[in-house]
Amino acid sequence: MKTYPKIGIRPAIDGRQGGVRESLEEKTMNLAKAVAGLISSNLKNGDGSPVGCVIADTTIGRVGESAACAAKFEREGVGSTITVTSCWCYGSETMDMNPYYPKAVWGFNGTERPGAVYLAAVLAAHAQKGLPAFGIYGHDVQDLDDNSIPDDVAEKLLRFARGAQAAATMRGKSYLSIGSVSMGIAGSIVDPDFFQDYLGMRNEQVESIEILRRMEERIYDREEFAKAMEWTKKYCMPNEAADLNRPEKAKTRAEKDADWEFVVKMTLIIRDLMTGNHKLKELGFKEEAIGHNAIAAGFQGQRQWTDYKPNGDFSEALLCSSFDWNGVREAFVLATENDACNGIAMLFGHLLTNTSQIFSDVRTYWSPTAVKRVTGKELTGKAKNGIIHLINSGATTLDATGKQRKDGKPAMKPFWEISEKEVEECLAATRWCPANRDYFRGGGFSSHFLSEGGMPVTMSRINLVKGVGPVLQLAEGWTVELDPEIHKTLNERTDRTWPTTWFVPRLTDKPAFKDVYSVMNNWGANHGAISYGHIGQDLITLASILRIPVCMHNVEEDEIFRPAAWNALGMDKEGADYRACANFGPVYK
Repeated sequence: MKTYPKIGIRPAIDGRQGGVRESLEEKTMNLAKAVAGLISSNLKNGDGSPVGCVIADTTIGRVGESAACAAKFEREGVGSTITVTSCWCYGSETMDMNPYYPKAVWGFNGTERPGAVYLAAVLAAHAQKGLPAFGIYGHDVQDLDDNSIPDDVAEKLLRFARGAQAAATMRGKSYLSIGSVSMGIAGSIVDPDFFQDYLGMRNEQVESIEILRRMEERIYDREEFAKAMEWTKKYCMPNEAADLNRPEKAKTRAEKDADWEFVVKMTLIIRDLMTGNHKLKELGFKEEAIGHNAIAAGFQGQRQWTDYKPNGDFSEALLCSSFDWNGVREAFVLATENDACNGIAMLFGHLLTNTSQIFSDVRTYWSPTAVKRVTGKELTGKAKNGIIHLINSGATTLDATGKQRKDGKPAMKPFWEISEKEVEECLAATRWCPANRDYFRGGGFSSHFLSEGGMPVTMSRINLVKGVGPVLQLAEGWTVELDPEIHKTLNERTDRTWPTTWFVPRLTDKPAFKDVYSVMNNWGANHGAISYGHIGQDLITLASILRIPVCMHNVEEDEIFRPAAWNALGMDKEGADYRACANFGPVYK
């Protein structure tokens, strides 16, 4: 089991002894216990363990108790806090003052004691002190002896907790660049100030040659390599597709067999670089056994590596999937072409959902008119207004085949919900194509499949804008299936060896979402991170915790949950978001 941050629950109370405080002790502590139970029974960490909660030893009525609570939270590894109360409290004395903790306050909506009055007062104190907090206030009045959590309150508590836990889990981790800038892609010009100031992360880097060194010096678990090759021969090599290269560029059978061994070793080594491997210590490689504490990574690949050696497509696809030769396990986040901006969007999606993430080129918008002209057929169903072709040679997780099932429908699930049968079906749906040697002179194998339609998904992306900093954009929508003849014609106009996902966004009256073309036309870069589920609200909440404004989204305004201080920056929500993020600035700067 890994070690994860916990969420601290702070039961705040009216500090006046002699009749007031005593009458509130049991009620206030029961609310804290109810919140802790709600979170731990509904939210899980990446390894499947429940999100842990720590409750203050006593209710918090004066500053000394606040200090004792803060000390306990430091000892217990708390990463965020939720303050709960059913009454008036001394705001500036009982508030959470840790500048790094995301924080929320639930003020019980009851008429007997003014919990709502405390909520308003302490939120004002948070804004005044530059420590923004999320305010949670139930829509309907509850009776004083009612310790249940109303549905609207529970929704906000869980939305905050998901975002806060994601932010706290990133803090102190690393992003590992394997190589450097790929083909002039701006997203792979890794900006350490963004990682340090906004995410609380450090940047690690190794040259790609470290992979070759570890291969040549056999710095990998040889027993695991044998196991991995046996698995690969059973599930991947039989699905090797026909070689589409020109005869003079096609590799021989012996060369392809050698490439299979190469890419399997490469997968082991990239994983070990990210997280370390205690088996290496047993082999005498103490330094290499440590790893880089990387919660996410990127592999440059093109072009220096791929002009020379087999590409990283197999490694990226397998590591980003929820399974390998060791069975089901938590998916890694490994960005193609070291596009760290897209890698971090993948990380956001992974931490919020515990599912694997799709990395894709946002390749082509196909209008209904263009489809009709090229194929002679019309788009129908959800695809009728046009489609976006998501395709990429690398880190498209095999989970994206859609062969997993939830309520009988295609899905991408946390690893602990995935059956062995579903793993085998994902593998069976994947063909491994000898790499296009016009692109990848060194060879290798690219995964090829077609995502099933009908999955709700959210595409997102972080972009860095000089003078503004990071901005987040997102588009909720669905995967769709096309008429097979339409798919074949459109798909074969690009690289036939890569995996395809057909995506349609949900259209709204917002300018960027008035039609499918506008979504494509407003997308800020060449890549997108695609997560299973409509998670736009959670991404927006997480972005506000990290002080990253959202420049484009199709989430309903009344579903957006940001810190209360954002309300003081104007009535237009998007403008207020930009002003608040600029005003309060990065959390870790």
